[in-house]
Amino acid sequence: MPELAEVEWFRKQWDAGRGREVIDVKALSSKYVFRGTDGNALRQNLIDQKLLRSKRSGKQMLFEFSGDNWLGIHLGMTGKTRVESSDFQSGKHDHLVLCQRERALVFNDPRQLGQVRFHHGEDKPDWWKDRPPEIDSREFDQKFFNEFLGRHRKAPIKAALLMQSGFPGIGNWMADEILWRAKVLPSKRIHKLTARERSAIFRATKWVVRRSLETLGKDFSDPPKSWLIHQKWKRGGICPIHRTPLRHATVAGRTTAWCPKCQR
Repeated sequence: MPELAEVEWFRKQWDAGRGREVIDVKALSSKYVFRGTDGNALRQNLIDQKLLRSKRSGKQMLFEFSGDNWLGIHLGMTGKTRVESSDFQSGKHDHLVLCQRERALVFNDPRQLGQVRFHHGEDKPDWWKDRPPEIDSREFDQKFFNEFLGRHRKAPIKAALLMQSGFPGIGNWMADEILWRAKVLPSKRIHKLTARERSAIFRATKWVVRRSLETLGKDFSDPPKSWLIHQKWKRGGICPIHRTPLRHATVAGRTTAWCPKCQR
């Protein structure tokens, strides 16, 4: 599943269409990705409107159009946004196509676990409001971090990092990267973390997010070779520091990798 840095990159793909009018909308509203969305309202309201700007929050994207129209996209497991030429012919899994004179803005999702949302109104939609602070913002500070962990004291720290209400945009590979850098075992219960471990996790979370946005989020480049992600899924993967074979287990329902020398 795309995590916040990958989502940021996909958000920026549609920036090519900013300031341009939508002349047609092809929305396969019978598809599961449109669950809870009025496809007819989406078509009627977006045609002749301009794409003004876009934002990302965690793993979700919000596209603002003129005429008080808001389009939300969650990529799910296999969703992607891309730009095609104006004579583009949509394929089987291209569930939403916004046609402009110069190009087509496409949302594709083979497994349909993503979601398209639409809202018409002066204010941002309710489903976008009251979201937790972005991890790379000042609002995501040590106080917010500690208070959130305090509400989930019995959970493994890996499980907490995957909770979108506290760590928006963090997914499986980023959580493992954070805990490896913080030298904390993923299965360790939150109430057993030391003050030093909490501080280390907080710093590593901030660092991994910022660096991910500078690489994947900027141009979809791979993170540096020194990152755990390059070894995490390999058969016989090793710790980039100690060359120790990684261990794997299921924590919080997700396949988890860690170094037994770094994370005791």
